[in-house]
Amino acid sequence: MSKIRMNTEFRNKILNRYVDNAETEITQEQQAFLQAREQVDSVYPKAFELAKAVVSRAYPPEDVATCKSLKKKYGQPLDVVAKDKCFYFSYAKENLEEDEDERDRQVSEHFDFGLFGSCGNSEYSDTTGKQFAYAYCREGLKAQECNPDILAQQNGKDDNPHKTKHIDANDKALGYSQYSRYNSDDDNSVGTTKAFDSQYYLDIIGTSHCRSRTIACTRQEFEVFKMLKQAKSNVITCHQKWIDSIEKQKQAMKTGLKAYRYLSEGVELMKELGVELDEAELVRCNSTGLTIYNPVNLASMIKGMKNTTMTREQKIALRKEYEKKQSVN
Repeated sequence: MSKIRMNTEFRNKILNRYVDNAETEITQEQQAFLQAREQVDSVYPKAFELAKAVVSRAYPPEDVATCKSLKKKYGQPLDVVAKDKCFYFSYAKENLEEDEDERDRQVSEHFDFGLFGSCGNSEYSDTTGKQFAYAYCREGLKAQECNPDILAQQNGKDDNPHKTKHIDANDKALGYSQYSRYNSDDDNSVGTTKAFDSQYYLDIIGTSHCRSRTIACTRQEFEVFKMLKQAKSNVITCHQKWIDSIEKQKQAMKTGLKAYRYLSEGVELMKELGVELDEAELVRCNSTGLTIYNPVNLASMIKGMKNTTMTREQKIALRKEYEKKQSVN
């Protein structure tokens, strides 16, 4: 029997199978990423409980209650209480460096507890929020046939239609939208983003931009908030290293498969890599993985090429008949 020649479709099937395996394989890079996410889950509640205490010092609950009661009595003119999940925390240095003056004494930084909150030095506009959100919700996005690794895969590349398409799909799947008002309880987020963010809202007095209401804290408290940012940044870093590793493997696979003339060489490569692959299965399956040469599948496909004006009820009946045959086989 003559050998089956390699072609683009076989190469793509083998490559996709390898990538699927690489994403589930236990490696140092994968484990570091998973551990980084666990660390975030550990730090988040500690940092938020501290934030709650700091914000309560600045806006005592009794004052918040008074403002709410006055709004109820006098209406919109006294609407000065809002919920937010991002805050400017600040502390004063005890000692200044030689090259510093009094203008450097106050140290302040923006901290956003939301899923898409920045964990870099920028306040609102950097990409770290999306990098973290996609990595943190990776499995959920994969389940919705999105690409949570797009930013890691496109790291260092300019914006392009492919990148934009996947970013938009991820944002939609997570229910994320840009904040529409100054206070984040006014944003339009839904689904996963809304559920995550809802855990971290606190009452503040003053509905203007959060930078105009810097909240005092101690240096030790400030460092805890920084720890949360660092933990989130570590998720991004570990995710990037893991995806970089997979992309390098993927590129090496592409190069090798391109040089192979026969399908058997690709199957042998996969075997050497510890991935079981059946040559007969590859031959039977089309690019979507459907075994079209199975008699039931092939017959169903051929039937679908005629009588295309069937009613909706007829199509449903045929589909049920097909599924019944599939369950028997």
